[in-house]
Amino acid sequence: MSLELASKAVDGAIKDCRKKGYSVAVAVVDRGGNVTALLRDRFAGPHTIETAIRKAWTANSFRQSTAVLAGMLKEGRIPDQVQHNPGALLVGGGLVITAQGETLGGIGVSGAPPGSSERDSIDGACAEAGLAAIWEDLELAE
Repeated sequence: MSLELASKAVDGAIKDCRKKGYSVAVAVVDRGGNVTALLRDRFAGPHTIETAIRKAWTANSFRQSTAVLAGMLKEGRIPDQVQHNPGALLVGGGLVITAQGETLGGIGVSGAPPGSSERDSIDGACAEAGLAAIWEDLELAE
């Protein structure tokens, strides 16, 4: 995951949340879970930085969106290694970044209010916008 690609994803997510009226933090981690890009919008709370990083890390580490993992937790179907991992954060807003069937990293968004469920969180929608911002670049990489 290049810095340029990570920055483009972060920018896309921040812009989408701004259009919706929310100030958020957005983090992108590489496949090793290391932060590649991180921005906190001016009025996003101080907690949003760590939360965005943990969402990105969780999605990347377990190769699954955090909304799906949160749903599995509520249904009692979450594996112990996920549920009891101290770095995992099982709330919506974290997505896996993939290309050519390979995981490149994860993106996490934090700061918007929750939706009616984890699966329709505003953070998650903004993370989707971040992925959309780099979709063409990922497609060209394939």
